[in-house]
Amino acid sequence: MLKRQLNWKRPLFFLLLPVFLIMIFLGFPMPVAPPPATKPAQEISVTVKKKKVRLRSGSPD
Repeated sequence: MLKRQLNWKRPLFFLLLPVFLIMIFLGFPMPVAPPPATKPAQEISVTVKKKKVRLRSGSPD
């Protein structure tokens, strides 16, 4: 009869081997993109009301 003994070390090694290889070549901690820079809030502009130009009614000078 075949003796089947469950060995957890060998499957664990082969499952983690790609992770270790990636960490060896890319470094530790693994490089990830930095979060995007926050943009400053847009300034609220106040509308300037134009003054109405009055025509002088009277005798021309």
